Amino acid sequence: MQRIEQHASFGGRQEVWKHASASLQCDMKFAVYLPPAALRGEACPVLYWLSGLTCTEQNFITKAGAQAHAARHGFIVVAPDTSPRGSAVPDDPAYDLGQGAGFYLDALQAPWATHFRMESYVVHELPALVQQHFPASDARGVFGHSMGGHGALTLALRHPGRYLSVSAFSPIVAPSQLPWGRKAFAAYLGDVGAAWAAHDAVELVRGPLSQRLHLLVDQGEADEFIDTQLQPERLREACAARGHPLTLRMHGGHDHSYYFIASFIADHFEHHAQALSGRA
Repeated sequence: MQRIEQHASFGGRQEVWKHASASLQCDMKFAVYLPPAALRGEACPVLYWLSGLTCTEQNFITKAGAQAHAARHGFIVVAPDTSPRGSAVPDDPAYDLGQGAGFYLDALQAPWATHFRMESYVVHELPALVQQHFPASDARGVFGHSMGGHGALTLALRHPGRYLSVSAFSPIVAPSQLPWGRKAFAAYLGDVGAAWAAHDAVELVRGPLSQRLHLLVDQGEADEFIDTQLQPERLREACAARGHPLTLRMHGGHDHSYYFIASFIADHFEHHAQALSGRA
């Protein structure tokens, strides 16, 4: 791995690393914040942040204001890029497919299947690298925004025991039913069927689950995508029907931006701390 950025921040250090990914068969970047406890060599829980469409690792680390909260709680925070990238990686002219739009799944169809394996990367390859190179414990949480909120919810639900906590901002809760998700799923997964349901948080909640993590979801009521792409009430209804623990908070005046995320990210760190603190 090659460290390409480092910045002192709240007694810790914000870094960005580049490495050759076996899962994605391209070079990848990820950001990692090391709190003061990690710089002292103490084993720290790890929070994985998954960003939304068009984002890279930079959006979260420069806009969310997460470093102060990570330092206070003693969390390592890892933020990968949203997809494979490079001239050899397939792409699409639209912003919601291809590079920048990995949807945190393993693609099954050409030309995407070779490189677009973000589920394998986020769930397996990246945590192995983090534990090898940083003082990370095996206590993990995951959170994200929009497409990344979809990824956080589905990866936590699909991999019981892998994460101790999960939360999301403005997630795509039912991608198999909504335009962004249907477009991506058709390209990456093929015909509608079990593969679509397996990457849909609402459908996963409706099915049998061996782990029932408390879902914290924040949604801005002034979000331009709330009615067309997000529809958080679908998740509320599914969780109510199954008795799945959910806190869905609606916030008047807030939109889909990082101003919204920064306004409430402290609450998300508190949510994860209830599960992760003391588990280092």
